[in-house]
Amino acid sequence: MHRLRTTVVRLRPITAPQTAKSQSQARLAAVGGALRTFQPMRSYTASVSAEPFLNGTSSNYVEEMYYAWLENPRSVHKSWDIFFRNANAGAPPGAAYHSPPLAGAALGLANAQAMVGVQPNVEKLVEDHLAVQSLVRAYQIRGHHVAQLDPLGIMAAIDPGPPPSDIITSNDKLDLSGYKERLYDLTAEEFYGLDESDLDKVFRLPTTTFIGGSESTLPLREIIQRLEMAYCQSIGVEFMFINDLEQCQWIRQKFERPGIMQFTLEEKRTLLARMVRSTRFEEFLQRKWSSEKRFGLEGCESLIPALKTIIDKSSMNGVESIIMGMPHRGRLNVLANVIRKELDQIFCQFDSKLEAADEGSGDVKYHLGMWHRRINRVTDRNITLSLMANPSHLEAVDPVVQGKTKAEQFYCGDTEGNRVMSILLHGDAAFAGQGVVYETFHLSDLPSYTTHGTIHVVVNNQIGFTTDPRVARSSSYPTDVAKVVNAPIFHVNADDPEAVMYVCNVAAEWRATFHKDVVVDLVCYRRNGHNEMDEPMFTQPLMYKQIKKQKGVLQKYAEKLIAEGAVTRQEYEEEIAKYDKICEEAHARSKDEKILHIKHWLDSPWPGFFNMDGQPKSMTSPSTGLTEEELGHIGHIASSVPVEDFTIHGGLSRILKGRAAMVGQRVCDWALGEYMAFGSLLKEGTHIRLSGQDVERGTFSHRHHVLHDQNVDKRICIPMNHIAPNQAPYTVCNSSLSEYGVLGFELGFAMASPNALVLWEAQFGDFHNTAQCIIDQFICPGQAKWVRQNGIVLLLPHGMEGMGPEHSSARPERFLQMCNEDPDAYPKFSAEEFAVRQLYDCNWIIVNCSTPANYFHVLRRQILQPFRKPLIVFTPKSLLRHPDAKSSFDDMLPGTHFQRLIPDSGPVCEKPDGVKRIVFCTGKVYYELTRERKNRGMDNTVAIARIEQLSPFPFDQVKVETDRYRNADLVWCQEEHKNQGYYDYIKPRLRTTVDRTRPVWYAGRGPAAAPATGNKAAHLVELQRFLDTAFNLDAFTGQS
Repeated sequence: MHRLRTTVVRLRPITAPQTAKSQSQARLAAVGGALRTFQPMRSYTASVSAEPFLNGTSSNYVEEMYYAWLENPRSVHKSWDIFFRNANAGAPPGAAYHSPPLAGAALGLANAQAMVGVQPNVEKLVEDHLAVQSLVRAYQIRGHHVAQLDPLGIMAAIDPGPPPSDIITSNDKLDLSGYKERLYDLTAEEFYGLDESDLDKVFRLPTTTFIGGSESTLPLREIIQRLEMAYCQSIGVEFMFINDLEQCQWIRQKFERPGIMQFTLEEKRTLLARMVRSTRFEEFLQRKWSSEKRFGLEGCESLIPALKTIIDKSSMNGVESIIMGMPHRGRLNVLANVIRKELDQIFCQFDSKLEAADEGSGDVKYHLGMWHRRINRVTDRNITLSLMANPSHLEAVDPVVQGKTKAEQFYCGDTEGNRVMSILLHGDAAFAGQGVVYETFHLSDLPSYTTHGTIHVVVNNQIGFTTDPRVARSSSYPTDVAKVVNAPIFHVNADDPEAVMYVCNVAAEWRATFHKDVVVDLVCYRRNGHNEMDEPMFTQPLMYKQIKKQKGVLQKYAEKLIAEGAVTRQEYEEEIAKYDKICEEAHARSKDEKILHIKHWLDSPWPGFFNMDGQPKSMTSPSTGLTEEELGHIGHIASSVPVEDFTIHGGLSRILKGRAAMVGQRVCDWALGEYMAFGSLLKEGTHIRLSGQDVERGTFSHRHHVLHDQNVDKRICIPMNHIAPNQAPYTVCNSSLSEYGVLGFELGFAMASPNALVLWEAQFGDFHNTAQCIIDQFICPGQAKWVRQNGIVLLLPHGMEGMGPEHSSARPERFLQMCNEDPDAYPKFSAEEFAVRQLYDCNWIIVNCSTPANYFHVLRRQILQPFRKPLIVFTPKSLLRHPDAKSSFDDMLPGTHFQRLIPDSGPVCEKPDGVKRIVFCTGKVYYELTRERKNRGMDNTVAIARIEQLSPFPFDQVKVETDRYRNADLVWCQEEHKNQGYYDYIKPRLRTTVDRTRPVWYAGRGPAAAPATGNKAAHLVELQRFLDTAFNLDAFTGQS
């Protein structure tokens, strides 16, 4: 490389006639922007800018020729051989060129004449080669713009941008007789300076193309033909934005080598059979249930062989498990012909009289998922296919699929993604329009989130619901978002099944080779409206007139194969009749189905966790306490650096000393309580994964689970992974600045196994609202819709502390509103089973702990209980360092449990009949209430009870407190505004507990639009006002 650089920088300007110079400058202007050049290391008498031969892309060409010359001097033209020999010997570039030796005597005279007369010819030779190189590059960069991608032939009307002028675009582009007129139109400078007379000239091919195959030189006519075949037929390849040379060369090889798209007779027959199944399945549904919504695949039937090709190739490369996510369009077809769901189970879903047998409310058929393990017929290997259930919210399932894929890779030790992979299907409008697509792409190469490459398949209908692409996106293609992660994009005409099959093979090979994302854009159409009942002619009349004329892809492909002699018409019709018979027999069986079992559609089974009937193995929740020895050991790890010669920050040294002091005093604060819970579960073999923005240190600098060496870059220590020799691994990872994508990812991770504690922490509680879709559509109703339990934990910092409206409320009212508990019915469970039965019946658990011990217990209970429910924890901010918010080890010893309600243990217990008021509260406000009560000297007259578990509501324990203080007013106190927080949730449940015999009063902030004031003084005034109300025993006198 050094020799090459030296040679190139020594190439001084060659003196040439002014006419030749100006001509070359004009031609180089046509080439376009300058590319990489080597800067001279020393000064020359003539400026480099005065030498057109070395400007722009010419240095690249010279560089290639020089490489070739170094390898074999005979591989280049004799003139180049002489040039490089002389240049290497020290001759200035202007004198380095000598024409090849001439026959005859007067060689000296001939050489002298050559120096004068041949020089412009050398320049022309170089420029023509540069022109060819530029032409090749133009096809590689922009050939996809003029490829025959659209089966309807209307793409130019949808995206009317001008085609690249340097690519031959007319329909007769392979008819060379038309070149004379067309060449002039290719560029303003007449085709990079080439003209029709150059068509039969032979050019050496640059090393950046493989169109030559085994040949290193080709005539220009053949070069153009081969480039047209590679880049302008049914496949359009976008890859030149990738900044990795090896990857670009790999792609060029796959699409440029002559004769690459050759298929065996067996492959063609298999492809036809798959097309038959894909097409006839939709036609069967249309015949039987013409008035039912099914979101059929008509217009993109080649999706099924596309997916099966990806699966076959991936299985061949060693993949054993594939997790898939997709929208509703074509879902039933994928379930039937890719996942291999029994057809009768699909057909019975259309029966309106089918009764649901499972608990929960179920979901529509085109949202359901499936898990299936089978033998891949092509590779004869086992493969597990999982199609994730998903809501109508397009693309929301993307990060969920990635999280589940990551989890399966983690549990089987697949650190390179060789055994487990994901496939995501998208619609064109959603892929371009939904921000979660971008968020998911940005997780693709992060160490704790990468799944080592996802294959994205876009079903490009060229339309949204009723919206044209020209008003649905600002980019040329719906797939442009993939460029942010350097994913190659393969556009393919979906009406060319062989091109689709080839592209999918390449996509699977790319993923296996580079472990990076890749996009297959199936350019197709939607034969019906958004659903089968919709009328598309209202909004796309011209498009649908064309669609009505369109011959089906199966018919076109069958006719092609019959014409080739690959199959006979009789064989084709027999294949159709065979599959039609399968469908009819399955339809007959489906009529015997009377009951719908949603659990038969489960996408994430947990073998061994439940009984055979899917019920918990027990209905008891063991003690969540630990021995004194265990607490001491974990506390020691939490307060030390278990790695030698590791220098930590001075401030962190003080924090660790403080922890050690707490362990010596047998108390723990919030961070240490969390450490105790995590450490004990890890020691017991439970994997823990904590993710979110800044979770390694903690937003409030309290956690410090990852220590950084102050003297060595990137050297870290995670003490939690030093608890015990055979412990489970602890994963703690700062996420990208994303909520929607990351929470979806963690939900998917938690879905893979019940034996892991997966937590997502919001930087501030209210930031969860940018992930509201995951909460509303997956976490809250997931079990009801899909009979799918999930134990994910959400840690949401919450508290009114004068930090303004955006950093105060985690919006507890929203979570509480979505609880499935009846506020007007007192649960009828036995006292022994009350707590666990409530937990089993709820859709999620919501807590606001006021002590580190209770936080410790609720985290351990999440794993030790015999089923899984999402856990929402409103975590504190100021309590992280509050001197009173500490717990004794006594509250964490064997026999202790999570306290759903913490009663008042002060003087009020001695004379409960003398208590005038019992104030129920939750969370941080308890400490403000106790301080105010003490200041007022009302410890004997006002009781304060903390409801730690808000949902399910602890009716039984609240009843004990209301019965104990029979003469007391019932007051609910909260720091949130009246129309927010917990009041609307708590009041009816308190009323139910006392059988509506006593009123429930409110003490708290008044109604407001914003969660909190932005003014610190106003915050303190509001706080004092509701504290006054809470302790004014006459505040509610006269009210009804």
